[in-house]
Amino acid sequence: MRYQFAAVRGDWYDDNWLVIDGTVTTPEGNWSFTDPCLLTDEARQVTSWLRAVAAGTVSATKPDGDGELSPDTEFIEPLLAFSLANRNEDGAAVIRVHLSLEASPPWQQGHDRATVYQYVVEMRMDTAALLHAAAQWDLALMPFPSR
Repeated sequence: MRYQFAAVRGDWYDDNWLVIDGTVTTPEGNWSFTDPCLLTDEARQVTSWLRAVAAGTVSATKPDGDGELSPDTEFIEPLLAFSLANRNEDGAAVIRVHLSLEASPPWQQGHDRATVYQYVVEMRMDTAALLHAAAQWDLALMPFPSR
């Protein structure tokens, strides 16, 4: 949506925090969040990750022995992360969007950090949809170069 701070402050972190706006619709309910949760360089990693999934170079991750999920791509602020759940025989990918803390659903908020990355929304996306999502993400980031 915007930089967290409109004016450059001379601090690389403060100058490059992006406010991300998300709307989530699931069978359990709908919610939205707006939070400064990605640095400009981190936001660009999302595009790279989507393209890597489309190219088939990302391996699926399974829950660990305790049933905990770990994302493939995570960021300084643990509100948003991504992982590949699996790849179907037709080449479509099932990606997980991990939502934590302020980005988690209202009925999950207030839980401790032990729940970070454990609430996921899974999406089935074919190669064309992954590449389209990467292109749209790039377009959204164009007004926000690293400062």
